[in-house]
Amino acid sequence: MPLSNFLIQNSGVQKKMANKIALLGQRKKIALIAHDHKKPDLLEWVRFNKGTLLQHELFATGTTGKVLEKELGSKITIFESGPLGGDQQIGARIAEGCIDFLIFFWDPLEPLSHDPDVKALLRMAVVWNIPLACNRASADFLISSPLMGEEYPRKLPDYGNYRHRLKNS
Repeated sequence: MPLSNFLIQNSGVQKKMANKIALLGQRKKIALIAHDHKKPDLLEWVRFNKGTLLQHELFATGTTGKVLEKELGSKITIFESGPLGGDQQIGARIAEGCIDFLIFFWDPLEPLSHDPDVKALLRMAVVWNIPLACNRASADFLISSPLMGEEYPRKLPDYGNYRHRLKNS
């Protein structure tokens, strides 16, 4: 059945999802992740943006975190390596509201054993409406935004109806 027919037939069921506001503070909680072939790119990007990044709370997975901690000369919260669950740990922190910004230099040309985890992490960033950069150009635009140093009222979907529907099914 075409999607348009589905929407017409079920138009009484569909309701616009309400939004809540989650205030991102001036000091953002930023997760930094890079696949192996992208680690040099992320390291160079971090060097260039060191002054800005040190104004925020930083998180990273495994090896990336250790390299960045040394480069920045500052403590970073380090999770497991991506293939050992680090991507999932960061995704969970996004869902909990503990991380509100994701810089993830991923390698779309390299097949990875943990591709499902990568997809789930990117999905969490979109579901919870956090800023997400997957390459240097988008990371440059995000970090140079005037919003980076300000409080930001992020619209947060209210999944209450969805949760309620699941409990009653």
